[in-house]
Amino acid sequence: MSTQFDYGVIDDVIKVWGAKPGSIIPILQGVQEKYNYLPAEIFPYIAKKLQVSEARIYGVATFYENFSLQPKGKFIIKVCDGTACHVRKSIPNLERFRKELGLSEKKVTTDDLGFTVQTVACLGACSLAPALMVSTGGAPDKVHANVTPDRVSEIINELRAQV
Repeated sequence: MSTQFDYGVIDDVIKVWGAKPGSIIPILQGVQEKYNYLPAEIFPYIAKKLQVSEARIYGVATFYENFSLQPKGKFIIKVCDGTACHVRKSIPNLERFRKELGLSEKKVTTDDLGFTVQTVACLGACSLAPALMVSTGGAPDKVHANVTPDRVSEIINELRAQV
C-alpha cells in the first residue's frame, strides 16, 4: 500500500505542541489521529524536527499500547474479552468477525483497510456483556450490548453500508 504523507500536517501538529522532547507523546497522538497509525516514514522526520534520536521516538511509540505501527481499518472493532464478557460468550462473536472478514489472530485488518478487529481486556461495560465497541474515526465510539454472533453479521452489514 502506498500512502502519500502530508508532512505539512505533521508540522502543524508540532506547532501546536512545540518542537521539544517533552512533546513526543502528544505529537505522536496527533499524527496517529490523522493517519490512524504511525507510519514508519514519520519517525526520522519527527526526530529531526525535535532534535532527538529516531530511536527515542520509536521507543515511545512502541512502549505505549495505544500507538499502532500497522495501518488500521476505517472501522476499528474492539471485542471485549474481560471476565463478564468472556463468561457471557464474547469469543464466538470474535470468531464470527474473523470468519466473515477473513481475519485471524495474526491478521487483524482487512486488505482493503475497511475493518480492524481486536480484543480488549475490558470496555467498562460489564452490565452490557458481551459487549463490543466500534470506532469510526470522526464519529463517537459506539458500544454494542448483549452481542450474539448473528448480531455480529448485522453489525458488519451496517458498517459496510456506510462506506
